[in-house]
Amino acid sequence: MHTCKIVICDDHVLFAQSLEALVSTFEGCQVLFLAKNGKDLLDQLDQSKELPNTILLDYNMPVMDGYEALLKISERYPTVKVIVLTINQEEEVIIKMLRAGARGFLSKDIHPKTLKNALMEVHDSGYFFTEHITATMLSAGENKGLKIDQIHLSERELDFLKLACTDKTYKEIAELMCLSPKTIDNYRDSLFKKLKVRSRIGLVLYAVRNHIITAETI
Repeated sequence: MHTCKIVICDDHVLFAQSLEALVSTFEGCQVLFLAKNGKDLLDQLDQSKELPNTILLDYNMPVMDGYEALLKISERYPTVKVIVLTINQEEEVIIKMLRAGARGFLSKDIHPKTLKNALMEVHDSGYFFTEHITATMLSAGENKGLKIDQIHLSERELDFLKLACTDKTYKEIAELMCLSPKTIDNYRDSLFKKLKVRSRIGLVLYAVRNHIITAETI
């Protein structure tokens, strides 16, 4: 079994230290270091002789928050996988972090077993989402194996999909595409059906997995 080398980034020292103690009990897991914010994390990564496989990253932090840190990590260390660990589970935040390169999204009140499963799943297969988040974005595993070359998307559908991965409202997307809100609703519903997803977050996850969007395109 390969060791999953982990870094924890959270500005709450007690929480970070408790999390380190917990993760250190997981078989096959090793915590390399702790960071108190995004800047501290990047400074330590730049100086470290050994990169982690996975980073547990808080979203709300002073100096440099999780979003800014994730953008820089995706650019500088593309092989490092990031799991966002936060109390903030708003759809806008999830979409924002997925677009920036997050591989998982966990609530801070999860069970230790779920955390362990997430670390192993991200390490082995690349992505992990809790049932709570999965239920709001797609049926579990439904679009896991769907690839862009297996599904026919028209040029307009692709344009809509890319815009759906931004922070624009559906009304704003309709204006940009010079279409009626009803037509935009039809595009959305059609993509939900084609891609087997249940929400806008599901569209973003599909686009990320199939490299339709990247942090550089947003």
